[in-house]
Amino acid sequence: MGIISWIFLGLVAGALAKFIMPGKDPGGFFITIILGIIGAVVGGFLGSFIGLGKVESFDLGGIFIATAGAIVVLLAYRFIKKQKS
Repeated sequence: MGIISWIFLGLVAGALAKFIMPGKDPGGFFITIILGIIGAVVGGFLGSFIGLGKVESFDLGGIFIATAGAIVVLLAYRFIKKQKS
């Protein structure tokens, strides 16, 4: 996948993660995109590690894996932000 596809998949995954886990997170739109992209990478790595597949294309499985990764990254982000406060 190209970089534009990763950014778009990250945006979708970040938005879905934010929809699933609403709350007050600092950063706004750009942090959501960055967390979504990182989540897509983490989800792709973890998905391939445990045998669920890879994030190779913009399909339902790729979106699911990327969103799961974005949720994990969002949880970690919230935990780190809470520890600093």
